[in-house]
Amino acid sequence: MARQHRSRGRALLMLFLFSDVGEDDAPTRIRAGSHRDIARQLAPAGEAGLTLGELAADGFRTSAHRPEVAATGPAGTVYLYHPFLVHAAQPHRGTLPRFLAQPPLEPEGPLDSTYPVARAIAAALAAGSSPA
Repeated sequence: MARQHRSRGRALLMLFLFSDVGEDDAPTRIRAGSHRDIARQLAPAGEAGLTLGELAADGFRTSAHRPEVAATGPAGTVYLYHPFLVHAAQPHRGTLPRFLAQPPLEPEGPLDSTYPVARAIAAALAAGSSPA
C-alpha cells in the first residue's frame, strides 16, 4: 500500500469569517478528527488519490463517529485545518447573511515528513483502523 503524505493542491483548509457567525448563522460543521479517517480511506488509492465524489459516495461514513463542532466566531476569525477534514454547510436559521471564504492554500512544493499535515497523515496510517 502506498503511503500518501500530502494533499494535492491544498496545504491547509482555510476558513475566513468576514461576518459574525453564530450557531444560527449556518456555521461550517466540522467532524473533529476526521482527517485521520480520510487519510486511511485515501491510502489504498496511492498517488492517484480519489475524487471528492468517490470519497463522499458513502456520506463520509468512516468519520460518522466523530464529534461535530461548528466554526463560529466574530468577523475576522480565521480557521486553519488539515486539508482532509470532513466539513459541510448547514441551513441558515439566523436573520443576517453570513460572509465567509475558503480559498485554497496551495503548497509551494511537496510536503515532506517535517510538516505537521504530513505527520498527521503518517500517524493516522500507522494507527490503522483505530478510531483515535
